[in-house]
Amino acid sequence: MTSSPDPSEPTLGGAPESDVRPSVLEQMGGVSGLIYSTVPIVVFVPVNSAWGLTAAIVAALIAALAVFVIRLLRREPLNPAISGLIGVAICVFIAYRTGDAKGYFLFGIWTTLAYAIVFVGSILVRWPLVGVIWNLISGEGMDWRRHRKTLRAYDLATAFWALVFAARYLTQSELYDHGSTGWLAVSRIAMGWPLTALAVLATVLLVRRASKEEDRIVADEQSDPEVAETDTGRH
Repeated sequence: MTSSPDPSEPTLGGAPESDVRPSVLEQMGGVSGLIYSTVPIVVFVPVNSAWGLTAAIVAALIAALAVFVIRLLRREPLNPAISGLIGVAICVFIAYRTGDAKGYFLFGIWTTLAYAIVFVGSILVRWPLVGVIWNLISGEGMDWRRHRKTLRAYDLATAFWALVFAARYLTQSELYDHGSTGWLAVSRIAMGWPLTALAVLATVLLVRRASKEEDRIVADEQSDPEVAETDTGRH
């Protein structure tokens, strides 16, 4: 007979099982969640071209609901599924109110602009959002802000996300102004999960570098606080 594992014992990754938390990508619904988010768009545009806006709205809602049910049956995280369903509902409502298929993309365009502004603003006030979000998820607290090099790494990661959002806004707003609904769909997908995956990868690399730097600084502080003082600063 085998005994049940002790929750206080470390897992294969070296951390206690109770301390294992979802990664940033998992918080966003994982790779499958990023791909799922494109399904309503892939459905909306061709249905609009073939049967008109009303049919496209219904088809997009059905697709979003189907994705929600699939995620529910597969016991996947519900928060991304719920937010995705609400997002599609908002998009089709705007398309209905504007009477134009390109209105489906308007909410996403303005959302990316808002994200870009917020991320840049967080850098300016010395609270880079990537650092805040990452450490809230990991439960590490906010001591990382004491270390200039660590703060700089989070600044770079946050700036990378801001560039992604800004690129999406500039590209898609231009296409929206020209009424290019088909190309809006293409750019939404092409600049959606592939760029998000790239931003997550860049974040992970920068955060790992920041964590190693922070561990080194903490070790220096414990061994000789005066030597480590040049690497730290309060903001």
